[in-house]
Amino acid sequence: MSSSTYPPATVDVRPPGVSSPRPQKPRSKRGTLVGASIGSALEALWANRLRSLLTVLGIIIGVGAVIAAVTLTQGESALINTRLAGLGTNVLTVYPGSSNLGGVSTGAGALPTLTVADGQALAGLPHVINVSPVQTATGQVVYGNQNWSTSLSGVSTSYQAIENWQIAEGSWWSPSAEQANLPVAVVGQTVVDNTFALTGTDPIGQTFRLNNELYSVVGVLASKGTQGGRDLDDVVFVPVTTFLRSTGQTSVTQILVQSDSANSLNQVQQDATTLLEERHHILPGQSDDFLTRTSTQIIQTAQQSAASLAILLIGIAAISLVVGGIGIMNIMLVSVTERTREIGLRMAVGAKPSDIRNQFLVEALILSIIGGVIGILIGLLSGIVLTLNFQYPIAINLFSIVLAFGVAAIVGIVFGLYPAVRASRLDPIVALRTE
Repeated sequence: MSSSTYPPATVDVRPPGVSSPRPQKPRSKRGTLVGASIGSALEALWANRLRSLLTVLGIIIGVGAVIAAVTLTQGESALINTRLAGLGTNVLTVYPGSSNLGGVSTGAGALPTLTVADGQALAGLPHVINVSPVQTATGQVVYGNQNWSTSLSGVSTSYQAIENWQIAEGSWWSPSAEQANLPVAVVGQTVVDNTFALTGTDPIGQTFRLNNELYSVVGVLASKGTQGGRDLDDVVFVPVTTFLRSTGQTSVTQILVQSDSANSLNQVQQDATTLLEERHHILPGQSDDFLTRTSTQIIQTAQQSAASLAILLIGIAAISLVVGGIGIMNIMLVSVTERTREIGLRMAVGAKPSDIRNQFLVEALILSIIGGVIGILIGLLSGIVLTLNFQYPIAINLFSIVLAFGVAAIVGIVFGLYPAVRASRLDPIVALRTE
């Protein structure tokens, strides 16, 4: 009788009272696979770290350029807003018109069409509280054996209120002094520091020479500091009537008109346009020989210019991002070719195509993230340095940082997807035969 073969019996050798252990739940495969993909990607990138660094240079340059451009233009916009806010929200600026020579426009201010008399006429309009014609030039201040080149502006008494200039010593000249064409002047602190202060003289009441004309100092301006690389205190103000008399000019470069409120500014602009058209004999259908801009319009125009510059710079930076993405795709394709046998081995031991795809996709994503982080740091540093160099206010846009980082990640996914899919579709048998 032949004996049958039975499996060995399992004998319970546990002591009495000891229950059998509970079966442990298997660990989540998703977390294990993600961790394995990241670890494998980091290992592969570190093994070719020089090549990886060169690959992400395009991303670094692109992201850094975007951040630096946005930081610089944001600082420029902040400076423009600060500077124009000094004019207030209820100031109208009238500029001379432009000429047309051979079909080419010479731009606003080319025609000498505005006069002091125009300013006096504008002062009579409803809702107008201050008017000041302005004429500018450069001048050489000479006092004793000291001299200093500065900005010279012929303005009206009302200019102080329009531009909100404060007097540190002395006073602004009176309207009667302006009407009498008296040679009086109000000087900025920088002019004082480089002329009168060097001789230890109180400037009030002192006489100095300016462009071959003698002027008496009646006031010293309170310091306003520097904006955008321009020293606001490096200036001399004289009565516009005196300025025109000494230079022999009859026109001014602009006329500032201040309304009693921001709500009435548009009405003042319309009334000023009608009045000047009548004074300059502009017929219906003809182009005006002057240009009017409110402070709000000036701010909007300046902001549009800054925005256009930002778009241009960001567009150039976007090209660098695309080039960086192409570099990532290229290097990932090379990596797939180099690691064909490795891919075949992984598939042979049970790796799914999705595992292979995720591994290479994670590598591309990590490259982009590393490039994005480095680019953000370099962009912020470059933007701050450029902003300080141009003496703009530092204005960091957090949205642009998040956006640039997100774009870098998207570039990694988009340009890394094709090599990853190509790797996942390799035939494991053909891959194993590859040397």
